[in-house]
Amino acid sequence: MTAEVKTDELGAPATGPRGRLEAVDMLRGLVMVVMALDHLRDFFHIDALKFDPSDPTQTSLALFLTRFVTHFCAPTFVFLSGASVWFQLARGKSKPALSRFLLTRGIWLILLELFVVSLAIGLRPGLFFLQVIWCIGLGMVLLSAMIWLPRVASLVLGAVIVIGNGLLLLVPPDQLGAAAPLFSLATRPGLFPVGVGLFILYPFLAWIGIMLLGYGLAPVFLMDKARRTRWLLILGSGAIVAFLIIRGLNGYGDPAPWKVQADGLRTAMSFFQISKYPPSLAYALITLGPALLMLLVLERLRGPAAKVLVTFGRVPLFYYLLHFFAAHLLAAAVGVAIGYPFSAFVWGPNGPDVAALQGWGFPLGVVYLIWIAVVAALYPLCLWWAGLKARRSDWWLSYL
Repeated sequence: MTAEVKTDELGAPATGPRGRLEAVDMLRGLVMVVMALDHLRDFFHIDALKFDPSDPTQTSLALFLTRFVTHFCAPTFVFLSGASVWFQLARGKSKPALSRFLLTRGIWLILLELFVVSLAIGLRPGLFFLQVIWCIGLGMVLLSAMIWLPRVASLVLGAVIVIGNGLLLLVPPDQLGAAAPLFSLATRPGLFPVGVGLFILYPFLAWIGIMLLGYGLAPVFLMDKARRTRWLLILGSGAIVAFLIIRGLNGYGDPAPWKVQADGLRTAMSFFQISKYPPSLAYALITLGPALLMLLVLERLRGPAAKVLVTFGRVPLFYYLLHFFAAHLLAAAVGVAIGYPFSAFVWGPNGPDVAALQGWGFPLGVVYLIWIAVVAALYPLCLWWAGLKARRSDWWLSYL
């Protein structure tokens, strides 16, 4: 007679130790690699400071697709960060221990964003950027409390935030009096309205909603193969169909409606020109849906490619910090080598010095070559770090 295994609401094992799902690591590794392409494009592409690469009236198909494919990175990374919290519970970590860890690591991530990532972006102390790491940190702080509630509470709250966040964009912050700065921090990108030098690139509310969805749906990843495949197909395909319907109606779901352009190709670009800052409902659907389907592909991946992706996926924060410094410092070094002053690559209070960088940059093909070179150079360091974390159990390693 075999012992009965307890299951949760979705039928996944609710207790007991869990091994790491390599497909999840591979998916995380894949988005980390692709993310570097977007940031290297920002630092190296000749048109990076001239126009939005998603603008159908100015972009090329290759540039549009380069930008579009990198849209998958942040939401997948945030979603999997939420799922990883549930994995720790499923592997047997106690709620008190996990709650303490989430609270302290969340605060640590926010500090890293402000003082380390911001330095890598601007190469100048005193400028602060709030991006994806701070949202994950804030999400961990919230989950340090939410894990005490039924998991479905996080799933419902995440869905409400992701679906309803667009309504908050209809509320002018200046009508909220003293609450306006906090409301802007939660919902609006731009310069923080109190003080100087704080750029809100990732308003936190919608991103926390995506993280809560990841926590709420995490049991799907630990189901047996047949049920996991069925659920991933349902969720992934359902999200894509929902995107096509919502975007096709051209009403609620994205603050920027698509428009008929000069030709069919540019009209298609307009249709898929979705809002990331903050992430709209349409953006969340068309990024998370394919990401879930990609897991089914990655489950079959073997060989060197799988090993590389797993390695990057197991040290995402280490890789994230390295790649930002590598991208900006490499751009500055190349710029100095061809005659630009280093100061041209140091951001000012309003961002990059566009005037000092006149003529700077390379064609998209060169950017791709730089991307491949940077990722290849970072791999040995990430392999070493992943090995160190696997061999040792020092408490501080879990914070990096």
